[in-house]
Amino acid sequence: MSGQILIGDCVEMMRTLPDRSVDLVFADPPYNLQLGGELTRPDQSRVDAVDDEWDRFDSFEAYDTFTKAWLTEARRVLKDDGALWVIGSYHNIFRVGSTLQDLGYWILNDIVWRKSNPMPNFKGTRFANATETLIWAARSRGQRRYTFNYDALKTANDDLQMRSDWLIPLCTGEERVKDADGNKAHPTQKPEALLHRVLLASTRPGDVVLDPFFGVGTTGAAAKRLGRRYIGIERDPGYAELAKTRIAQVLPTAPENLAVMGSKKSEPRIPFGMILEAGLLNPGDELYCPKGARRAQVRADGSLVHGDLSGSIHKLGALVDQAPACNGWTFWHMKTDRGLTPIDVLRTKVRANLG
Repeated sequence: MSGQILIGDCVEMMRTLPDRSVDLVFADPPYNLQLGGELTRPDQSRVDAVDDEWDRFDSFEAYDTFTKAWLTEARRVLKDDGALWVIGSYHNIFRVGSTLQDLGYWILNDIVWRKSNPMPNFKGTRFANATETLIWAARSRGQRRYTFNYDALKTANDDLQMRSDWLIPLCTGEERVKDADGNKAHPTQKPEALLHRVLLASTRPGDVVLDPFFGVGTTGAAAKRLGRRYIGIERDPGYAELAKTRIAQVLPTAPENLAVMGSKKSEPRIPFGMILEAGLLNPGDELYCPKGARRAQVRADGSLVHGDLSGSIHKLGALVDQAPACNGWTFWHMKTDRGLTPIDVLRTKVRANLG
């Protein structure tokens, strides 16, 4: 079913999907703007705002019922290590967040999308609304495993930890999907840059991404470009056809270029004893603290001894440094022709040999 656009009501269509079959859900549900009439500019020209039938609900209670229904199905189809992203404005995101928590999801982050080119407040009666909020949530509170490509996001951010405020422009220009008359086809089309970051952060190549409010297919376009699989649900056949045409024109990234910076946490654990087994150090060799003032001797079982003190590379490092904890791989150094070098380079060699 991956790579398909299902046309129909999102709740009914999700009920056709198997339990625990999706790695990620990205949802951009109706805002429920509750507009009281047309919006106009100071020159009385009409603002092309969200006034479509799909964004109209009779009451907050009706919206909450709808929200609970689609979030329930989304949680059912998510894998045990899956996650959900949902985006909204101040009109709906707080109600969505409350329902999400009531259903057992566990919020990991809220992200503020700061628009570099927001629409002004033409009436001058409020602040210009320049942000939307994304909620990133795990399937459940006790969930220990979920995908987060921390190092990839840090690399993309010039080696700075990615923050929860994202400055990304609105979808404009050539990226805007147009209808037959040359007008923008969908009032709330999201920029592909936003979906690129979401998918890069929280999916792996080959993962299945479900978008129950597919619109003109931004999620599908980003997924195809990044080697992810997608399932879109859209009740408007016109939007679905535009999405299909758009995605068909996307050139996928070559598989060999999809790899991202990995986290050391995901690498195989290498105990210090494996360094001796590989012959990279031998019993009797000496290791040194970072400044070389204190030394310890390597023993056959991978423990170290310093005077009357002994223990693992981590325990003895903490004792010698009089610290509550210690990373022995970076604390202990060996002598080379270039001076003192952390023994972590030996761990890297063993990992490389493991493939």
